[in-house]
This record gives sequence, structure tokens and C-alpha cells, in this order.
Amino acid sequence: MSLLEVIALDAEDARAAQDGGADRIEVVADMAADGLTPDPDVVGAVREATSLPMRVMLRANAGFRTTGFELDRLRRTAAGLAEAGADGFVLGFLDPFGHIDTAATGKLAAAVAPLPWTFHRAVDHAADPGPAWDAVRHLGGGLDTVLTAGSARGVDAGVGVLVRRAAEDPAAAEMIMAGGGLRRKHVAILAAAGVTAFHVGTAVRPDGAWDAPVDPALVGEWRSLVSAAAR
Repeated sequence: MSLLEVIALDAEDARAAQDGGADRIEVVADMAADGLTPDPDVVGAVREATSLPMRVMLRANAGFRTTGFELDRLRRTAAGLAEAGADGFVLGFLDPFGHIDTAATGKLAAAVAPLPWTFHRAVDHAADPGPAWDAVRHLGGGLDTVLTAGSARGVDAGVGVLVRRAAEDPAAAEMIMAGGGLRRKHVAILAAAGVTAFHVGTAVRPDGAWDAPVDPALVGEWRSLVSAAAR
């Protein structure tokens, strides 16, 4: 069973993603900062626009570290986002040494329980990605997806890492959602290794521009590509 997740910035994007055949959306704000927490009003409008499963970003700054103040604010915000219609979240932090911040991540994961969550691409930016990947895999507490490109430089640079991780461990393959500069040519390679979940943003927008709305026709092309590769 394959999964295609599309980044949505607003209700229009969400409708287009659903019309094109997406399986799930990730709702974020401010892609200039690589995705921050959206306003609950936006999440509510998205929920009215689509019946798709919706994961919402919990991230307060453009980096991957957090503070106690930010974490408390995110915990409170998560409750409002769930009330607005979020049925899952996207989160994850690094500590000052570039290791997975299991304490901060665990606190926020506990706050969103029992909803499922994705650990985002902070794992790709860790000081030592190998141990970071192992640490993320064992976080538990509702974690069911790891959004990763295999490299901080994107899927082009990390596709070999993703293939190796997936091929070596079927359980890892089930958790990997490939994203971060994902291109069409990567899908068949990753699917052959056992990856079944794929994440796209600019790839389904005209000219690859964040200020252009999601195009349902482009989503449909990706849906066909992912479905064919996963057979």
C-alpha cells in the first residue's frame, strides 16, 4: 500500500491535493523557513475543505532546536490544532550538539498523544545521521513515520542511504517517507528497496514555486507514479 503526502499551505492547496488523489496532507506555514506551525484558523479551514488525513507541523523556528518556552507554547498550540481538525502532527528536535533531543521530542509527543506523528527532517541534519536514525526509530509514543531525504542536501544526495536503510530492515522501510527534493526518478528506485511513502511540495506546484497553488493534475501524475512503482 503506497502513500502520497502533499504539503498544503491553505484550504485551496488541500482541495487540489484531494482532487489529484493524495492520500494525506501536511499543513505548514512559512516555507521560507522550511515549514513552521500554522495558525489554528488555517487548519480549521483546511479541515472544512478536505476529508484527507491531515498532519500539522509543530515547529516554532527555522532551526531544529527548541527552548523550554517554545516547547510549552507548542504543547498548548497542539491542543488547539487538534480541536481545529488535525489528526496527526509533524515534530522533532536536535540538541545543541546535533544529536536527537529525545527529551524535548518526547515531551511534545506525549502532549499530542494519542494522535500519531511524523519525525521530520531534523534527522537529516543531525551531527551523525547514523546514530540519529537509530535514536529516532526507537522513540515510540505514536511515531509511525520518519520524513527523510537521507541527507541534509536532499534526496539526490541521500537516495543511496535511504535505499540501504530500507533494504536492510523492512521495519525501517515501513517508517520511511521519502521527501526533501524528491524527484520522479527517485520513486522507482526507492520503491524497489521497499519504501512506500512519498512526500512532495514544490513538485506539485507550477514551476516548482511555493507562491503557486498545488496543481491537482501534477498531484495526479505523482499519484500514478507512486502507485505504479509500489506494485
